[in-house]
Amino acid sequence: MDQRGPEQKTWKSWFAHAFAVEKPEDIDPSPQQREIVDRLCREIVRRGLATPALMVLEMSRPLNAFSASAMHLLQPIIAAVMDTRAYEQFAKFLEHRGSVDFICARIEHLQADIQVPGDQPAQIERPRDEQTQ
Repeated sequence: MDQRGPEQKTWKSWFAHAFAVEKPEDIDPSPQQREIVDRLCREIVRRGLATPALMVLEMSRPLNAFSASAMHLLQPIIAAVMDTRAYEQFAKFLEHRGSVDFICARIEHLQADIQVPGDQPAQIERPRDEQTQ
């Protein structure tokens, strides 16, 4: 029989999950956050910056929580220049561990939609040398 009181059970269950971290695949952004991320990713792909953006995102993955905190810190300054509703939603989205994976997957998906399957890179024709004619 269990002779422990409710305080001990609560403490034990709390301690068992004290250092639990959400899995990256558990991220479920709100519709507003999805729209913001989609707008950002479409602009990145439209400008042809998909590869550099993916490189920066992968390199900055360990700084994910720090960047979200920095965005919250800078929010009063940003509020003087622009509407901060989307900014705040994006900062909340970045607080989640899987946000970088979600953004990378979205950029890769949009990049794949642009490229035609089986499309080969254009061959560059070299000008004929007039001496060899």
